[in-house]
Amino acid sequence: MSSSVLHARSEDMDTAEKRGKYTVSIIGCGQVGVLHTYLFAEAGFKVICVDADQTIVNLLAKGKAPFLGYEIESKLKTWAKTGQLNATSETKNAVSKSDVIVIAIPVNVDAKKKTDYSIMENACKQVGSSLRRGSLVIVVSIVGFGFTEGRIREILENNSGFKVEIDFGLAYSPIPMLNTQSLGSLMNYERVIAAPEKTTLNSASVILGNVSKKEIKKTENIKNAEVAALFEAVQGNVNVSLANEIAFFCEKAGLDYLEVRKLSSNRAYDALPFPTLATTTQKEAYILLEDAENLGTKLRIVTLGEKINSEMIKHAISLTHSGLKDCRKTLRRARIAILGIGRVANIKSPPRTAAKELATMLKAKGAKVSLHDPHFSDKELTDISFPFKKNLTEAVEGVDCIIILTGHDQFKHLNLKKIKMVMKIPAAIVDLAGIAEADKVEKEGFVYRGLGRGVWKK
Repeated sequence: MSSSVLHARSEDMDTAEKRGKYTVSIIGCGQVGVLHTYLFAEAGFKVICVDADQTIVNLLAKGKAPFLGYEIESKLKTWAKTGQLNATSETKNAVSKSDVIVIAIPVNVDAKKKTDYSIMENACKQVGSSLRRGSLVIVVSIVGFGFTEGRIREILENNSGFKVEIDFGLAYSPIPMLNTQSLGSLMNYERVIAAPEKTTLNSASVILGNVSKKEIKKTENIKNAEVAALFEAVQGNVNVSLANEIAFFCEKAGLDYLEVRKLSSNRAYDALPFPTLATTTQKEAYILLEDAENLGTKLRIVTLGEKINSEMIKHAISLTHSGLKDCRKTLRRARIAILGIGRVANIKSPPRTAAKELATMLKAKGAKVSLHDPHFSDKELTDISFPFKKNLTEAVEGVDCIIILTGHDQFKHLNLKKIKMVMKIPAAIVDLAGIAEADKVEKEGFVYRGLGRGVWKK
């Protein structure tokens, strides 16, 4: 290996000016890819965003960031204007100009809960066909056990005519639990970097060390890193399923999960997470479950956890039905406003998650559903076939029920008197984010229901 990027030392990249001599291609510009785009550009690297979706390419070319907060867009626009950031749908052209290629295409899970690597495999074929000798490929997507050194390596070598460890480098450095991370926590995330030999491992560590503030864990065993990422993600899923189970118990017992959680948070073990409609964190679990099946074993707790989490949407609908019933109304023909499509800190969750699934199921029950989120515009929600209300007053006007799905600051201090004047009274407030004060809601005359909050039974 003769390329400088594969023999990069810390002193070769210790200033933004030096880092600006290197070009990084980000293959796949969903959440993972766009976040890495920001991190690399912020560190001073030249960045080429690559995505098959021309709409995403057009947005990034203008410095607009799908799924990221507006505060980040000012920097992206500046980088786009100066040429530090470019976007294209031509993978081969971008790769041919790049020192580092970051593969950030997520693994899909089909309707039968089977993993589908076809999009990633096709992208790897294009990467391989234009790969330069001496370049470095870093996989940041979470993949199954053995996939990086198996299928990805095979595709890259077959399509490039090069060999890993001889002609180019291949490393693995995933980011688990993206939906619960902010940009700040991502920069402070203790990354694991894996590569099959020391030269690539060291160069990947130098490069990623410039986009991470935390110390990096290194290993020459990529399979260990793959499984560690899956375990970390699945542990989060299992913890959420436990929280959801306890939330069910609290509702039946007339207790408030939030108060229970406060009393448990000072123990030696980690604090219980919040119960949630965990529809966006299951993918990693299905990857791991399929790997276990291929090895002839079963992961019973993981399977049960996924079953519990998958039932949360139905439970949310049950809470809504219960609240409307106390208003002497039915779910059928009820007008419902869902507040908060999804955003964690300064990362927007893609609008193809719990909000869409909840709205779809409510519609199937006969309800008329509209959506409101102060951090999205209707132009960003073209894939959601439900009315989108631009402001809160418009969203709640004439509705029978409000469902608070995401705990935005704007929803933590709702003017109950004001919204009561425009809603169709009697009306219900269903709090799935754990932010409303149940006693104040009920004192104002609303029917209250909350995820894990059996306080209405007192």
